[in-house]
Amino acid sequence: MQKIKVIDFGGQYNQLVARRVRECGVYCEIDSYRTPLEKIKADAPDGIILTGGPSSVYEEGAATCSRELFELGIPVLGLCYGAQLMMHVLGGKVERASEREYGKTECEFDTDSSLFAELPGKSVVWMSHFDYISKMADGFKSAAHTANTPVAAAENVSAGLYAIQFHPEVLHTEYGKEILFNFVRNICGCAGDWEMGSFVERTVAALREKIGDGKVLLALSGGVDSSVAAGLLSRAVGKQLTCVFVDHGLLRKDEGDEVEAVFGEGGDFDLNFIRVNAGERYYEKLSGVTEPERKRKIIGEEFIRVFEEEAKKIGAVDYLAQGTIYPDVVESGLGGESAVIKSHHNVGGLPDFVDFKEIVEPLRDLFKDEVREAGRRLGIPEALVSRQPFPGPGLGIRIIGDITAEKVKIVQEADAIYREEVDNAIADWKASHGGTAPDWKPDQYFAALTNMRSVGVMGDERTYDYAVALRAVKTVDFMTAESAQIPWEVLQKVTSRIVNEVRGVNRVFYDLTGKPPGTIEFE
Repeated sequence: MQKIKVIDFGGQYNQLVARRVRECGVYCEIDSYRTPLEKIKADAPDGIILTGGPSSVYEEGAATCSRELFELGIPVLGLCYGAQLMMHVLGGKVERASEREYGKTECEFDTDSSLFAELPGKSVVWMSHFDYISKMADGFKSAAHTANTPVAAAENVSAGLYAIQFHPEVLHTEYGKEILFNFVRNICGCAGDWEMGSFVERTVAALREKIGDGKVLLALSGGVDSSVAAGLLSRAVGKQLTCVFVDHGLLRKDEGDEVEAVFGEGGDFDLNFIRVNAGERYYEKLSGVTEPERKRKIIGEEFIRVFEEEAKKIGAVDYLAQGTIYPDVVESGLGGESAVIKSHHNVGGLPDFVDFKEIVEPLRDLFKDEVREAGRRLGIPEALVSRQPFPGPGLGIRIIGDITAEKVKIVQEADAIYREEVDNAIADWKASHGGTAPDWKPDQYFAALTNMRSVGVMGDERTYDYAVALRAVKTVDFMTAESAQIPWEVLQKVTSRIVNEVRGVNRVFYDLTGKPPGTIEFE
């Protein structure tokens, strides 16, 4: 399989670079700059991309690479820090600029360059650098420039080396995808045959060969990742797969039944499905607990206990399957070089309560959007494949304060109304605008239950009930977010329905807080 190797020097866009390459139909994976050169050679990539980074290449201890990396006979593209590093290692010169060049910048391209073939001669790019290439290494010539950057791109065609000072991977660069396409498809000669249909076929065949007649156990949460993992394993080994679905009573309205309808008896997948309705057990454990981290810990620990009990009933299995995806691996520090963002329960440690020989992670190489597409190829219903992100602790962290069955019911009903009305408003907009989604369309939206109760009046009677908070955000990576500007009439309709249809609520708020300073979830 053809592939591009992304070498990570600590840049914040490393995953984005890999995603953009895959959007060109070429498989791509991320390695740290510390990866031995022999391993990179053994992987036999068709091209290499060097990412940005936070340092200056001339500083002591800065991330670097050997000259041999540029002498493998493989096309190499350096981006920002990667471009400067290429020049620095090969004998050019990088210096501190008099002032930082940051943001959208007009750039002029040499369209005779293979990087900029069939592009306009001038376009907007995204710059983010203090240093600049003051002298190109021998054999290079400039291929682009801006008013302040004489070497915005450079190339040594005979050596297959290319350097770009700006960031083609971000959306702010107008023709960024086309530039990366030119590199991976035209310069590296990749055919562009990486797509979900072939991935599903290859993965099913590989799983079938690996597992043989062994037994597989999967904890099925009903989320996108575990559901697609279940679909792949079911296609590969059928009834050799057992899925344990722990319904902790903190799911969205009707979600447990929806998961069972897809994967349980009478569903479209050939597997053994076990549903454990553990809601009352969770409510008892959570009774009186108000501190968010304590709630999270109880919910996580109780899941392990329930899963352990079911696993013991099944007995020894050969493989434990997990829905680990590529960002989990990278963010846990096991893929690239960027700082560890968070620890993932699926990565870096194996549970000690299940008797198994080996772990299987069929989605380990995929980004979230690719996981969704794989799910569609497997025939998983769109409602499940397109499901919004939902935290492992479920509604437990969308209920401020202690958790009771009554509160869970309130937030389930309010959340269902909210999502229904927003979905209807989006569908109506698309119907009248040629299928185009509105600019205000949020990437995640849900209702949460505050711990505030206030006086109200309904039907000429005094009430003293809860306030529901509505959250809707627009985001690209879920690391930062801004509140979505949902039309006022939609919010009014949602509010009216909630206070009239959900018993125990007499007030509705809309959360305008971005991330930062807030988080997307409430706890």
